[in-house]
Amino acid sequence: MAGPLAGIRVLDFSIVVQGPQCAAMLADLGADVVKIERLNYGDLARVIPISSSDRRSAYFYAHNRGKRSISLDITRSEGIAVALRLIETADVMLSSFRPGVLDRLGLGYEVCTQVNPRLIYATASALGSQGPDAERPGVDLVAQAVGGLISTTGQDGEFPTPVGAVIADSAGGQNLCIGILAALFARTQTGRGQRVDASLLGGQIWAQAAEITYYLMGGIKLGRANRGHAALPHLYRVFHTADGYIVIAGVTDAEWPDFVRALERPELEQDPRFANAQLRTRYLRELFAILDPLFETRTTADWCARMRAADQRFGPVNDYAAVAAYEQAYANGYLREANHPQWGPIKAVGSPINLSETPAAPADWAPELGQHTEEVLLAAGYTWEELVRLREAGVI
Repeated sequence: MAGPLAGIRVLDFSIVVQGPQCAAMLADLGADVVKIERLNYGDLARVIPISSSDRRSAYFYAHNRGKRSISLDITRSEGIAVALRLIETADVMLSSFRPGVLDRLGLGYEVCTQVNPRLIYATASALGSQGPDAERPGVDLVAQAVGGLISTTGQDGEFPTPVGAVIADSAGGQNLCIGILAALFARTQTGRGQRVDASLLGGQIWAQAAEITYYLMGGIKLGRANRGHAALPHLYRVFHTADGYIVIAGVTDAEWPDFVRALERPELEQDPRFANAQLRTRYLRELFAILDPLFETRTTADWCARMRAADQRFGPVNDYAAVAAYEQAYANGYLREANHPQWGPIKAVGSPINLSETPAAPADWAPELGQHTEEVLLAAGYTWEELVRLREAGVI
């Protein structure tokens, strides 16, 4: 079954995570994505190995599955000419260069849209395309820092720490994907393409919209998470168990009796300090002094069974091994079984989106560097003789 973006052609000039993950989503949804890679070296993500003994790149595979790859030197005029020829028939051009770089190379917005007025020209930057820091280099860690996220992690008095995943890259890539889809829809009404800009910084601010609005509206700095969330000063917390950790994500007045029975502490239901949510918030320190040692008396699995039976909002703190074994993730296609042409049967990340009529279809493989160069350029109208000349000249 064809995906919802069947017939859409995407040129992906981006590297590492933010842009490539956006383009991977478009590929999952049926777009034909051609990855334009640096001659001889390719995407930097190709050289981030799993380990010293396993040279495969999880970063490259995760964000480039289902794409076709061509190698092209766009620092040379002949390479720019090839890129512009491909742009003539593309629907989307996606890049993650610093603002201004493509303009200097000869692939700026004005040039590309003169070649193809229907083109969606999408750029992924670190700190945004405008302003005094627009041309600064930046990566995920920088955006987590300047976007405020790192200031909220951990506990008071401890060293600030970033989130242990490239979350700014992922958020920025999702925003860019949404912008591209919106521009494609607008094109059906106007017949024209447009420019789409998204950034790591913009993604971080949007992801923390409520928390940042606390300060914008009330001048309140929420501060560190402290095992929960600074804006949710109630029973919303990570607890240490006998063999790991569990989160309890809020207990309403209606849920409180079942919660304390699951704890086998029914007397807490009658404790006047905890009679309602307002009082439990007032006496939260005293409540945690009771709950912290109590949760340490049983295993995570035991507490999960008790909380499930009591219909509470809870979750074990899973590491990646536990996530990889989580049946719920496979049931919804978030993780899946795949069959790589070289590696054989593997488990892989699936799609976070489920569509009933035009489902996403993640590919099982990511391309080798330049694997589809001849195929793509022949389809663009080049002859074999022209390809030989380009290769001999070091352009492809």
